[in-house]
Amino acid sequence: MGGEGAPKGRLKRIPQKLTDFCDQNSLQRSKSGAIYYRSNDSVRAESALTPDFAARREAARTRLDAIDPHKKDGGLDADPLRRDWFEAVYRLAEGDAACVPWGDLAAHPLLVDWLAREGSLSGLRALDVGCGLGDNAEALARAGAKVAAFDFVDAAIDWARRRFPQSAVDYRAADLFALPAEWRGAFDLVHECYTLQALPKTLLEKAAKALASAVGPGGRLLVIARAREEDQHFSGPPWPLTRGQIEALATDGLTLATLEQLAARGDRPHWRAVLTRTTGEARGYAPRLSAKTSYISTGAG
Repeated sequence: MGGEGAPKGRLKRIPQKLTDFCDQNSLQRSKSGAIYYRSNDSVRAESALTPDFAARREAARTRLDAIDPHKKDGGLDADPLRRDWFEAVYRLAEGDAACVPWGDLAAHPLLVDWLAREGSLSGLRALDVGCGLGDNAEALARAGAKVAAFDFVDAAIDWARRRFPQSAVDYRAADLFALPAEWRGAFDLVHECYTLQALPKTLLEKAAKALASAVGPGGRLLVIARAREEDQHFSGPPWPLTRGQIEALATDGLTLATLEQLAARGDRPHWRAVLTRTTGEARGYAPRLSAKTSYISTGAG
């Protein structure tokens, strides 16, 4: 990377037309006016992730782990969806995003990077699954998509609406396992980030079918999740996904188009997968996967 006055660090220069699709916290302008995107930044929102913010988050994680039913014997069967726990996360946060473990106040960098590569989503309908505080949904909307976003905790939806009062995103409370009938096959892009890894493995097949049901003809499912090897054990939650579990998302007419393993020095490995539904595509088609491993810092998660 070059250019007079270019910002220091591992940055990627991007065209002016793509800047609206990126998290504005990840953009830097050089003295010459060129714009660079920090696709490998290890911090998602520097203004938010201060030492004090990080300390409050760590304290919140400790409190939340203590009441998580899946951290206790028998909790997995008693409350497989952890609905009470997720509701407690937002209630106990009392408006402090630091107390929401996934509330980093910026879109996930792997989504931001994908959108910068993809370009405009103008004219496409997108669904953001488990939207939380709304940052990923807003990134999709900035890319030009008409976005619906849902979370099964009412308080999360209320919070997202307060943060983005002028947003065109259709925020609503909904359950992945009981999606509105009008969403069946309605979306050109379904984006799922970190929901699957919060579910016990007994629910992954059902979740895969639910995600697939929202993907329309010619549509895509974009999945971002923490990664682990088949022989690695995590007590969880969250439970990072194996390659096999990602590949198993190719169900009900979806085929796996790309699967990337993304990691960085000192950071957790992640998967970024795109599955497609192509009209007339034969079941059982096995796409060729890229063997390339990319290195993009993913921040907390």
